[in-house]
Amino acid sequence: MIGIHNLTKISDHEWEIPQSFRVDMRVPVRLFATLELLEQIIDDQSLEQAVNTATLPGLVGHVVVMPDIHQGYGIPIGGVAATEFPQGVISPGGVGYDINCGVRLLASDIEYEAALPHLDALATLLDRNCPSGVGVEGVVRVSIPELDQILREGSRWALKNGYASQSDLLRTEEGGCLVGARPDKVSERAKKRGHEQIGSVGAGNHFIEVDVVENIFDLQTAHSFGLRQRCLALQIHCGSRGLGHQVCTDYVQELQAAVRRYGIELPDRELVCAPMDSPEGQAYLGAMRAAANFAFANRQILAHSARRAFEQVFAGKLTGWELRQVYDITHNMGKIETHEVDSKQIKVCVHRKGATRAFGPGSSDLPAEYKNTGQPVLVPGSMGTASWVLVGTSESMLHSFGSSCHGAGRTMSRARAKREMRGEELRREMEARGIRVRAGSMSGLAEEAPQAYKDVDAVVETVCVAGLARKVARLRPVAVVKG
Repeated sequence: MIGIHNLTKISDHEWEIPQSFRVDMRVPVRLFATLELLEQIIDDQSLEQAVNTATLPGLVGHVVVMPDIHQGYGIPIGGVAATEFPQGVISPGGVGYDINCGVRLLASDIEYEAALPHLDALATLLDRNCPSGVGVEGVVRVSIPELDQILREGSRWALKNGYASQSDLLRTEEGGCLVGARPDKVSERAKKRGHEQIGSVGAGNHFIEVDVVENIFDLQTAHSFGLRQRCLALQIHCGSRGLGHQVCTDYVQELQAAVRRYGIELPDRELVCAPMDSPEGQAYLGAMRAAANFAFANRQILAHSARRAFEQVFAGKLTGWELRQVYDITHNMGKIETHEVDSKQIKVCVHRKGATRAFGPGSSDLPAEYKNTGQPVLVPGSMGTASWVLVGTSESMLHSFGSSCHGAGRTMSRARAKREMRGEELRREMEARGIRVRAGSMSGLAEEAPQAYKDVDAVVETVCVAGLARKVARLRPVAVVKG
């Protein structure tokens, strides 16, 4: 196993595994973490996975590791890797099984104290309006031909069908639609798994959460984002459901032959990949973008359902109940972007797996109202703990391909959490702290116990001290809906 003694210390919050560590590495690994977080990270195989990632053909710069890193499939969760376009490779394991798993944040002007008598009803209606759980059906039923439209258009389909506003799309990464999606490259099995799940949360670490904006650290930026102290906000965390999982499964299998065909040698078969300019690479990119568009539409429809719950509970009782979108951001994606590497601007495919985009001020990819501030960075904490709103920086563009952490990061497997935690006990503890809980499964609740995760405050402090993002606001949960 790789230990702390194998790392070169750059600062108290930045470390490196040099390219010379192993003969097959093409680039170094750059790790953002404190010593305390490192001691948690080295308990699993995530650093070995990061070193393996550094062997992929076409890599540029360095493999980036965020402080919320933990072991994943092939590339560790919390890993960022950029390959030169178009001859570098694309790896399904570098995107993840839940393609375009992401977070949407909506803000309101509802003051927490005024909302208190209504929070139980709100939690119940959110649970009713936003289906959650393994294999659960969504609120929108479509035929397979109409599903193909969603795979091509993403949130644009939701806008045309009355589930979105133009403002929602402007405040969604890529406008809620990745160009180049290929529904024809998505298998019939994937479509069958997904066509009844549109507008559903799923299970695992996915959730809908009502928060109160507890602390604001940057008043001007918070104002630009529409966040007000002591007012309610809503987070939606989910992805592409069974459709995205099947897309990844299909291409992990299909690209095994491509690796041999193109003579790519890998230290771990989970890193299976193909050159982006190959037929196999193009097929995966098209399917991945289609699954990503499904996820954008899924979160958009969930936002529509959540807005109905807020209206049912607060309309006629309180003012300012309308939910306005702050941002929707993905943290499992392969994106074609231009970045500065070795003082040159080059086009790359940035694999962000359990890492979120954190573009700084002036980026052409941001909506007009965020050009001067930088991009909102949404970092949900472990269930029942704080979440953070950060903002991207110019430094992140230079040091991490415009990326930041995406959450707290697990320290305990789901199986171990279920062995050591009790869902009913966790629910009682959360309710005692004023957090309303709606959960379809007590074992699922136990999997997501805060004790199974790193301290999100420490993770956020690390990326902010390292300059990858700045603090804007800290959110405290008051109601959680889980599958």
